Amino acid sequence: MSSEKRIFFIDGHAMVYRAHYAFINRPLMNSKGQNVSAISGFVRSVWDLIIHQKPSHIGVIFDPKGGTFRSELYEEYKAQRDAQPEDITLALPYIIRIMEGMRIPVEIIPNFEADDVIGTLAKKAEKEGFQVFMVTPDKDYAQLVSENIFQYKPARFGNDIEILGVEDILKKWEIKRIDQVIDILGLMGDSVDNIPGLPGVGPKTAVKLIDEFDNIENVLNNADKMKGKLQETIQTKGDLAILSKTLATIHLDAPVEFNHEHYLIEQFDKEALLEVFKELEFKTLANNILSYNFDKGKLPSTTPQPKVNNKNPEESYQTSLFDEQPSEATESFIQELSNATADITNTHHDYRLVSTDQDWKEFIEEMTHHAYFCFDTETTGLDPITAELVGISVSHKAHYAWYIPVPDNQTQAQTIVDKLKPFWLDETKDKIGQNLKYDISVLKKYDVEVKGRLYDTMLIHYLVEPDLRHGMDYMSETYLKYKPVAIENLIGTKKADQLSMKDVPLEDIKEYAAEDADITYQLYQYLMPELESINATKLYETLESKLIYVLADMEMAGVNIDAQYLNKYSVELGQRIDILEEKIYQQAGHTFNISSPKQVGDLLFGTMNIPYRWAKTKQGAFSTDEAKLSELALEHTFVQDILDHRSLSKLKSTYVDALPKMINPITQRIHSSFNQALASTGRLSSNNPNLQNIPVRTREGREIRKAFIPRNSDYILLSCDYSQIELRLIAELSKDANMVDAFKKGLDIHTATAAKVYNVPIDEVTPDQRRNAKTVNFSIIYGAGSLNLSRQLGIKRVEAKEIIDQYFLQFSGLKAYMDGIVHEAQEKGYVTTLMGRRRYLRDINSRNSLARSGAERIAVNSPIQGTAADMIKLAMIEIHREFKKLNLSTKMIMQVHDELVFDVKKDELDQVKAIVEDKMKNAIPGLVVPIEVSSGIGENWLEAH
Repeated sequence: MSSEKRIFFIDGHAMVYRAHYAFINRPLMNSKGQNVSAISGFVRSVWDLIIHQKPSHIGVIFDPKGGTFRSELYEEYKAQRDAQPEDITLALPYIIRIMEGMRIPVEIIPNFEADDVIGTLAKKAEKEGFQVFMVTPDKDYAQLVSENIFQYKPARFGNDIEILGVEDILKKWEIKRIDQVIDILGLMGDSVDNIPGLPGVGPKTAVKLIDEFDNIENVLNNADKMKGKLQETIQTKGDLAILSKTLATIHLDAPVEFNHEHYLIEQFDKEALLEVFKELEFKTLANNILSYNFDKGKLPSTTPQPKVNNKNPEESYQTSLFDEQPSEATESFIQELSNATADITNTHHDYRLVSTDQDWKEFIEEMTHHAYFCFDTETTGLDPITAELVGISVSHKAHYAWYIPVPDNQTQAQTIVDKLKPFWLDETKDKIGQNLKYDISVLKKYDVEVKGRLYDTMLIHYLVEPDLRHGMDYMSETYLKYKPVAIENLIGTKKADQLSMKDVPLEDIKEYAAEDADITYQLYQYLMPELESINATKLYETLESKLIYVLADMEMAGVNIDAQYLNKYSVELGQRIDILEEKIYQQAGHTFNISSPKQVGDLLFGTMNIPYRWAKTKQGAFSTDEAKLSELALEHTFVQDILDHRSLSKLKSTYVDALPKMINPITQRIHSSFNQALASTGRLSSNNPNLQNIPVRTREGREIRKAFIPRNSDYILLSCDYSQIELRLIAELSKDANMVDAFKKGLDIHTATAAKVYNVPIDEVTPDQRRNAKTVNFSIIYGAGSLNLSRQLGIKRVEAKEIIDQYFLQFSGLKAYMDGIVHEAQEKGYVTTLMGRRRYLRDINSRNSLARSGAERIAVNSPIQGTAADMIKLAMIEIHREFKKLNLSTKMIMQVHDELVFDVKKDELDQVKAIVEDKMKNAIPGLVVPIEVSSGIGENWLEAH
């Protein structure tokens, strides 16, 4: 495709949405808290296209605001789509500004969608001898492909770009002619655009019909040749197919002219780009784009172009765009960029190696005179139980650090550690680090019990910006404008070929390790004032920092697993899965991949013709998630068999077969890692294994808990669980008189709620009324409206609304609290727990009603969940302190939701149970609502719980 005339038309909205959702779980935020994911992703895609595809011409086309002629033709067209995300709405003006700065034309034609405008322009450009590339992931554009018009599908999720020509489309769609794309679309419809299609006709049936009858009109004219349900559908719903074909057809008569000079690659407006890049803090993009030199209509090049001094206008037409001297503003910003992307090669630093006796003398003298120090360990791996020390770095001022190498020899290594031990044991010295739990755990192997106050930059940042990333590299680049050395530079990127840190040359590891300690210390200096500014210093010092010691001990203690029981259970589950598999195949009439959502969807809604009443996936496939299949299972036992097969297969692979493989060969125990800086609510999570996700709702899931056992016959498991903690806390926070009174009197809260809502004496509440009240109680906490409640209770929406109205009438204090907390969130932009933990709500004042209502639900729920999280953390700290004080053998081994699990020495059971219940109940003193804890013991976790 080496044409000199290559024009690329970009489907603006499609590419913006693609960029936005690519970062939906980890949005790109600048220092102002602005989500720049869509802007960055879109601009990078355009720039990547310019660099690698060498367009001579380019343009961006956006959809217009409001409806188009298709909406007038069919009112339901795109009617089901969610409102445009607020972040995209805010991003679009910036994107248009950047396109204008890059001198890329932006087209928005009233009443016509981007695909109509692109289709019109593409056909006109083709007539003028251009190769045309339509940049979009949208499948509808396939109908426009011709000998010189291609669909350019950008790379995504590690896949390469796709450039689809005529043969590619014919093969992919299984058709004979390009125009049959429209017939396929008309038959199968499009859930994304709410194009109905023929009910019950999916991709396979559509292809089969068009292959046999050539087009939709012929399909409808030959309805008498069809059989069964399909014949009935065509005869009664054929008009939907014609309508759908009309809606899916891209119009080629949009009111737009094609002037090739208008779309020619031109010199950028550098000053305009500088302004917007500085505003958005796009350092890397600015550096890349503004550093390139390229000729008008030609590919940018990374090498400076020579100046061309030629008086002939035609000969000077393609001289370098950047051959003039840069303006002062450009030079200033490039210098700013240079400073912003500082690294170890261009930043003054004093990193010293401790190797001689004189080095040790100077180092120890410095350490003695400082009340704090920042340290970091370099090790052979990420598992603190098996990792060995390679070196230790220490810093106590910016741009300055020491590195102490640790030899392989265990005796020599211990000698090195022992020289540093007094500083770690000194409680008067504050210890600073990044993810200190890991370093503390590693040092335990070397007989070092770190003491004193801990300042962990990861956790400090977690309190300051709970929704952002907390890695050192990210924080350094964001706040210090400094790019640290990547570990991959030392050990490589591919796991199979990665070096151990032991194999890295000493000078390299010294610079890398010392930089870690130095940067962490600088982050500490930057973040502590930020922590103070949000009044969270006390929260950090009394809770998060002290919890580090607790979690380190919990992880090192680990939990005993009955691998023999799990192996036996695996065989049992395998047999049940095999029986289900055979049963499913018999009912289906053939074998298929039961684990494939697509194959299950094609079977149920294609082959078996079960009516499909939901939106399809973005790829046009049938959705077969658990919620949808559970609805169908009420009518079709075959579907329940598929659900059971899925459930048992996941249980077996994720837990039953996986847990024995996680047993540490040294300790013969499982050591889950507890994540302190992950959940925005403040709750702990865990991985390897994820204890929070071990199923408890099914009998088969609960059986897994039998595998968690005491360390030996002298021990027993104790489980202590907060009782209805979230309901008690919302009563505490709202001070609702009726709810507080019920808890104070020790009443069953769900029965008491039912008595109020249904206006009956408490001793006359029926089981159904209590069950409904329980659902209402928890639904209110999570912000469920009448629609969700009606679904949960299986009642009409009007009845659900009456229940909610009556609920708030009886618990008016609760309603006032919820309204008040939402108002507070709207005023402040965040909510707080009783301990002062903040949860920021970026969408609380959004114009998008869906985003805003979601933020309002979080505003109500976060203080409850967050306070529950703070409460159990405080209890853990106090329990841990008491165990240490009394020198007990009992270990706290797990924290799951509102539950703590202990491996208890049997002769300590009564003492431990009393300590735990007391500390859990009184974790936050002075509460009006009594806190209750339920406890149980057993030879395994299931028995204890």
